[in-house]
Amino acid sequence: MADNNSIEQSFEKLEDILSELQSGELTLEESFKKYEEGIKVINKSRKLIEKIEKKLVVIEEEQEIKV
Repeated sequence: MADNNSIEQSFEKLEDILSELQSGELTLEESFKKYEEGIKVINKSRKLIEKIEKKLVVIEEEQEIKV
């Protein structure tokens, strides 16, 4: 994929963020920052997924035309 981060990398990042949040070792401020970072990763992942879904629709439509 041409994007800098793949969906898999985004999911790994989210797992890391969740682990840090669940560790109980972060201050409240650090937790808020990690939460905000997680939301950004989720939004980026959602956009990547939507982009892939659109490509799949195009591929399916092309296949239907060929049949």
